[in-house]
Amino acid sequence: MPLSKVPQDPQKVWEALQAGNQRLVTGNVISVNDDAHIRAGLTKGQDPRVIVLSCSDSRAPIEHVFNIGFGDAFVIRTAGHILDNAVLASLDYALENLNANLLVVMGHQSCGAVAAASAFLNGDMNLPTGLQRPIIEKVAASALQSRREGRDSTPDFERENTAQTVSQIIADVPAARRLLDAGTLGVVGLRYLLEDSSVETVVLHGVQ
Repeated sequence: MPLSKVPQDPQKVWEALQAGNQRLVTGNVISVNDDAHIRAGLTKGQDPRVIVLSCSDSRAPIEHVFNIGFGDAFVIRTAGHILDNAVLASLDYALENLNANLLVVMGHQSCGAVAAASAFLNGDMNLPTGLQRPIIEKVAASALQSRREGRDSTPDFERENTAQTVSQIIADVPAARRLLDAGTLGVVGLRYLLEDSSVETVVLHGVQ
């Protein structure tokens, strides 16, 4: 089912995404929003039900992970799904203008940014000196927090990086907190598992 057909309710949208991922896991994917008539209709504007911030990794394509199609998701992708001013502004725009009912932050198994941050914390590599440095610094901060709490595996670091990103969005994007409090937005942190294409829930706000 196209997400545009799902009621504008955070729980319903979350359930639709879970159902789409289950179709992928079981090999029962369906064609979604891919005929010419639907695509032509999107020239008039967009009406996504979900906003997604995810890692840029080529192995975790959002539309495939959730078996959704054209016009269903407003997607922002950065290495390690790190936040900067451009990403925060994009999230702010989407939350203020697109009437989406769910915000998803999706990390994934075998994340290169997390692996690099872990190698830095273990003393196995130095911080890059060029443009990549902020990525490793920000992800390393999440990994260090996880380690302080006794969670010291790579999957732990991946989960903590997602949870920290969710917390920062809620704290730094006023519309996120406002819409959560109003009950019109749910926020979900996920970890995508490359090994079987399933998604692991890390944190939930406003949905269950």
